[in-house]
Amino acid sequence: MTVQDYVRLLRRNLVLIISLTLIGLCIGVLVALTTPTRYSTSAQLLVSAQTADGATPADLNLARGYAQQAVTSYIDIIPSSLVLQPVIDDLGLDTTVAQLSSRVSVSAATASTAITLTVTHPNPGQAARLANAIGESFATVVAEDLERPVDTRPSIVRIDTLEAASVPVSPSAPNIPLTVTLGALLGLAVGVGAAVLRSVLDTRVRTIDDVERAVSAPILGGIALDPLAKSRPLLVAAAGRDPRAEAFRSLRTNVKFLALDGDPMALVITSAGPGEGKSTTAANLAIAFAESGSRVALIDADLRLPRIADYFAIEGGVGLTEVLIGRLTASDALQHWGRGALFVLPAGTIPPNPAELLGSSAMTSLLNDLKAAFDVIILDAPPVGLVTDAAVLARLTQGAILVAASGKTRSNRLSEAEATIEKVGAQVVGTVATMLPTKGADRTAYGVYGA
Repeated sequence: MTVQDYVRLLRRNLVLIISLTLIGLCIGVLVALTTPTRYSTSAQLLVSAQTADGATPADLNLARGYAQQAVTSYIDIIPSSLVLQPVIDDLGLDTTVAQLSSRVSVSAATASTAITLTVTHPNPGQAARLANAIGESFATVVAEDLERPVDTRPSIVRIDTLEAASVPVSPSAPNIPLTVTLGALLGLAVGVGAAVLRSVLDTRVRTIDDVERAVSAPILGGIALDPLAKSRPLLVAAAGRDPRAEAFRSLRTNVKFLALDGDPMALVITSAGPGEGKSTTAANLAIAFAESGSRVALIDADLRLPRIADYFAIEGGVGLTEVLIGRLTASDALQHWGRGALFVLPAGTIPPNPAELLGSSAMTSLLNDLKAAFDVIILDAPPVGLVTDAAVLARLTQGAILVAASGKTRSNRLSEAEATIEKVGAQVVGTVATMLPTKGADRTAYGVYGA
């Protein structure tokens, strides 16, 4: 993915990202407001080993090394009942050793003889009182129990208070700015992750580039999304100056290059799935060719769910089916439409065997006859991802044009449609992207022009 793809991904999921960020922010605020207020204060204790008068430098180093080793074990002793129980008794606290121990934390730097004793409590004064009392109790325990010599000599280890605990003026928790910021950042991270996951799982094509990556056939054109497409499917005729009508004319120009040496051209218009704009594309492309002076035959070869007769408001009860079974001739079934040389052959009666009829010798003869009378023959075929009709017809014509709808067609289905057509020896001569967005992150040059 390019940088533009990542930017488009973030813009496409901007609402999701903002929503999750706001949720994270609200959770951070909720946590900050519901967290009990706590105050923390610390006392600094120094552990030293006493030496006799006139001690040599070697004795002093030995004493310091002993004090450093003692600090490591003292860190685990301070939160124990040996030190805390006397504090509970002296202060008359209504608590247990375990409860008091949960409020005490002890730390020391590497190779240091200083111990930091921290106490956290809802009452700032009580926090300082406890910290100093625990420090004094610890000094007593070391002097009278842990390091007491066997004779009457004083303890070789001494605990001094470097800095007594003071009453804190501001709470250590909750840290409202930090908590709210972390909540927002967590929500943002979840939002971005959800956007990426959503993009990975969503295989729908959205831009021209997505269509180009899905199929090897060239892009012939792009048609912007028209919210009124269902009410006015024949846009080229109904609103000739509409930018979308111009997009169909541009498509016509590109399709003209597919003609070989000016010979009559027969093309199948199909799609990977239903509702992707193939019938609308076929109808408007036929009208655009007729506008340019070409003799055009538009055939509704979708013998399963025909649309062309409804689009052109013509009689569709008799048409292609009747011609293929020999009940009518093509000249009798073709209906002239508009002021140009456009003739429409509706589907007619829906048969029980559409694929067999479309792949019959009668269909081949019909196409040969139409090529002798028309410059352009456009066949609207069923979606190739559902039935084989379009692939069968593509073998009898110059090839198929695949229609892919932005935000609807899935890239794997589009690739499979191309492969299906090529498996029968036919070819996909090009693709058309329809329903391209005119706004938002996926807006393209086609969408901007069509807006």
